[in-house]
Amino acid sequence: MFSSFLIKYGEIGVKGKNRYIFENALMHQIRYALKRCEGEFLVHKAEGRVYVDALSDFDYDETVENLKTVFGITGICPMKFAEDEGFEKLSKTVVDYVAEVYPNREGKTFKVHARRSRKSYPLDSMQINAQLGGVILDAYPELSVDVHNPDITVYVEIREKIYLYSQIIPGPGGMPVGTNGKAMLLLSGGIDSPVAGYLVSKRGVKIDAVYFHAPPYTSERAKQKVVDLARKVSKYCGPIYLHVINFTDIQLAIYEKCPHDELTIIMRRYMMKIAEHIAKETDCLGLITGESIGQVASQTMASLACTNEVCTLPVYRPCIGMDKQEIISVSEKIDTYETSILPFEDCCTIFVAKHPVTKPSLDIIKKHEHNLDDCIDKLMDEALSTKETIIVSVE
Repeated sequence: MFSSFLIKYGEIGVKGKNRYIFENALMHQIRYALKRCEGEFLVHKAEGRVYVDALSDFDYDETVENLKTVFGITGICPMKFAEDEGFEKLSKTVVDYVAEVYPNREGKTFKVHARRSRKSYPLDSMQINAQLGGVILDAYPELSVDVHNPDITVYVEIREKIYLYSQIIPGPGGMPVGTNGKAMLLLSGGIDSPVAGYLVSKRGVKIDAVYFHAPPYTSERAKQKVVDLARKVSKYCGPIYLHVINFTDIQLAIYEKCPHDELTIIMRRYMMKIAEHIAKETDCLGLITGESIGQVASQTMASLACTNEVCTLPVYRPCIGMDKQEIISVSEKIDTYETSILPFEDCCTIFVAKHPVTKPSLDIIKKHEHNLDDCIDKLMDEALSTKETIIVSVE
């Protein structure tokens, strides 16, 4: 029935003279999403609107589901074109449209919402509303008018062409990916970090990621789990460059030379250092983690302060004020939860103290890090030399 979609956006509309940049980025992401669909599509813009036109047979449900992954879209409107051959022809098209889209009309209310951008059209918006409303009532007396809270709203846009639609399918909102720079996500196999990547990406940030692998203590299954999580996030943010670092020797050195109640804090500090090094090499403007205040010992305010101290780039923690159930709800929404809870340990959970410190002193942490002075620079260089970069995208 439908062969075109009107794409509604929110914040982009207030970007003034720079709006075209955001519109172009939005269209780029739409094209990326539609590559996963059968059929050919034309994505274009006209008169402050973005449209998707199907150029061949396509799967409607599949297309809508993929459009719902594009940040920047607030509404997806399946629409029909009306022939611009006078009001009588428009009236017939609208009546047929209502019959086709709403076969069960008994007891429902409706209104017509017209918008006339083409001022040469002989009727203004209010006249179109009134006259089309009368035509619909004559054709379907089982309907009644409610201009405040109708069951059915028939939108009529008089532009260069005439468009009809009545359904607005919610999109994810946010900003188009790539309009707010790039950041490096510390991606583990847990629940929180994929959610953090999704949330920052929703604000228009392109995501790269780094994963710390600890063979033989973590398996190839654990690594594949992280690749799978990155692939699920890439459905929303586009291809992800996933940098895999062998962190085993650094962890063993910390385990051997530092107090065990400080293992996680010191380990996190070196992870942040390595992630920042890669971030700077790849023109990232910040780091992203999935930390939430107080969730575990390494995420108390004192622990986060110790972790932050090693970074010169800003660290973005979008989950910082969320409780676990809120984070899980987002992970279920983006389909990462079931993968995250697979029983393959990551290096953060393998090398964890039985009784970790919850209020670490930065001075004491730095003092104990001096125990690593004889080896840490070499180990850091060796870890960086193991970097394996995997380009992850939705197949």
